[in-house]
Amino acid sequence: MNPSTASPPRRRGPFARVARWSFRHRGRALALWVVALVAVTALSSAAGSGWVNDFALPGTESQRAADTLERHFPQQAGDTVQVVFEAPDGVESPPVRARVDGLLEELSGLDGVADVRSPYDHAEAVSEEGTIAYATVALDGTAEDMPREQIETIVDTALDADGDGLRVEAGGAPADLVTESEGGFAEGIGVLMALIVLFAVFGSLLAAATPIVTAVLAIGISTGIVTLLSHVLDVADYSPIIATLIGLGVGIDYALLVLSRYRSELHAGAAREDAVETALDTAGRTVFFAGCTVIIALLGLLALDMGSMTGPAVASAAAVLVTMVASLTLLPSLLAWAGRRIEPRRARRAAAAGDGAGSAAPVRHEGHRWEAWAAFVQRRPWPVAIATVALLLALAVPALDMRLGCADAGTQSEGKTTRQAYDLLAKGFGPGTAGPLLVVAELPSGEAAARELTDGLADRLAGTEGVATVAPATVSDDGAVATLIVIPRSAPQDAETAELLERVREEVVPPLAAEAGTRVDVGGREAAGADFADEIAAKMPLFVAIVVGLSALLLMTVFRSVLIPLKAAALNLLSIGAALGIVTLVIQEGVGGDLIGAGEGPIEAFIPVMMFAIVFGLSMDYEVFLLSRVHEEWTRSGDEQAAVRRGLASTGRVITAAAAIMVVVFASFIAMDDRMIKTFGLGLAVAILIDAVVIRCLLVPAIMSLLGRAAWWLPRWLDRLLPHVAIEREEIRR
Repeated sequence: MNPSTASPPRRRGPFARVARWSFRHRGRALALWVVALVAVTALSSAAGSGWVNDFALPGTESQRAADTLERHFPQQAGDTVQVVFEAPDGVESPPVRARVDGLLEELSGLDGVADVRSPYDHAEAVSEEGTIAYATVALDGTAEDMPREQIETIVDTALDADGDGLRVEAGGAPADLVTESEGGFAEGIGVLMALIVLFAVFGSLLAAATPIVTAVLAIGISTGIVTLLSHVLDVADYSPIIATLIGLGVGIDYALLVLSRYRSELHAGAAREDAVETALDTAGRTVFFAGCTVIIALLGLLALDMGSMTGPAVASAAAVLVTMVASLTLLPSLLAWAGRRIEPRRARRAAAAGDGAGSAAPVRHEGHRWEAWAAFVQRRPWPVAIATVALLLALAVPALDMRLGCADAGTQSEGKTTRQAYDLLAKGFGPGTAGPLLVVAELPSGEAAARELTDGLADRLAGTEGVATVAPATVSDDGAVATLIVIPRSAPQDAETAELLERVREEVVPPLAAEAGTRVDVGGREAAGADFADEIAAKMPLFVAIVVGLSALLLMTVFRSVLIPLKAAALNLLSIGAALGIVTLVIQEGVGGDLIGAGEGPIEAFIPVMMFAIVFGLSMDYEVFLLSRVHEEWTRSGDEQAAVRRGLASTGRVITAAAAIMVVVFASFIAMDDRMIKTFGLGLAVAILIDAVVIRCLLVPAIMSLLGRAAWWLPRWLDRLLPHVAIEREEIRR
């Protein structure tokens, strides 16, 4: 054995003890995970899912309008499917009308349908040219509350009428829900690309497959757990795909970090069992603390106190937790099963020939190159720091003009029926037809006063800049509430529509409501989207403070430093800002958007918040991994400059490989049709790329060089207050 691997006797920590148990009881450890997967999968399959898309916004104007409709217009409170028809010979020609009437009669008899509004009973539902018309199918409830099978039957029945001179498309949120694509293809591409990267790094197919097996098994369990949680918490139906996106990336990442340390111990001549123990006692600790930072960041979303954020936060945190535990318990047993086959064939031949150092040369060579790079940065820290910060700030500038909202169906792929329905409505009735504003007025007592209010609203709204048409007021059966539908001239996602909403709410409605002594609210999908964006913006400072504060406290406890966590927070914010800037350019402004199939439009309001939580946590992963090795070297040698060089030398290759895996996994989700998932995939891939290449390889060594010994400064009084948590092995800290 290489003498350098000899270490003084030490008390094994919990990670080392878990590693040794898993290694020695490999069959039992693997069996426990397989049993857990089977049990959780069986339970979740038996229980089914209880997804709840809770987009309620208590206290907002749009929510008040929705609540009023629920009480007085229950037939209008549910979601609607728009069935759009196009007939070159005219929608009112007898053959076409007979087919449309037959379809509408069939739809009215389906389960889940509350009412069907025929275009032939409402002149405004037929275009001036007479070639396009639409019927409104009102559902019993919201799409989230109804069984998916009922909505699928309604949409399929409508689309089956297409053909023979009559074109039929289905639009609206319910149709969009049941025609969205699944993520299996994207996940498969991500796993395949990750396998290729891992094989390039390790030169062994078995070594490449081990992290993927660990991650996939953990994702299978966490998916089942999330499904079961949907019966206890309000978990949105898109939570599993986000959890899979994150869990797959961090699962492979964490296993890669442990596997890399394990192989480096083997290269140094350690026995396999000792190598596993050392890997878990070093990289395993890093994985644990890195995972904790990601979980803290994700659970910080709960501070927003918004139902739509709860599901993704809990689901993603559960996925990270399970993958982290799998890296610490399942991976050692897989390494025990793999034996020397985890090594490339060349290394195994060298070991069989008795040359234990034969496989170490490539690793030393790679380490020397990273050390030389760190030395290059340290010789000119100011130019490197200034140039990279300027680059990141420049990339972040477009984010200042980020427009939050709800992207309409015009951004979807042209093959979707909801996109076709949107285009037909815009062609026949104008772009604003797909995103009307709904004015809900509580009527004053007395018929004359009520009519004066509704007529006044209709006249003022019709004369408002940006309004195309105003439908006649509809009064509830109890005479207490009236609704007016306002069709904007602009498309739902256009900035002009947002300006119109603000104009109606602040200039048009308040004077008339005050004069009548009643309340008038402006609701609808676009209004709800605007209110959601406002709620996010109002609560964002608290969320950022909680995530940054708790993560900084954890880093301060681990590294016994004040400046390290401040530096980490600042650099992470820079990388997130740069990533959001690129997302704004591509998704909102359309620069290169055609290359990824993303239509130009606003960015969904919750995406920046989710991206912040995810990216901040993942960036802390690399921070902990890099600085734990730097701190280990500094504790051993006391030379802070050499510690940075050696820390980057020992982690640069692994961080680059881990980042490459993250990037290909996240980028694979750009292939999905769902625009939201595309945006997530693009944003996360760009953020990780920036973090690994710009932050870890340039800014961190430059700033650490500038800080010098001050980087590890901690006031004595604070040192006494903070708990002592060791991230390195005990003998190193002596």
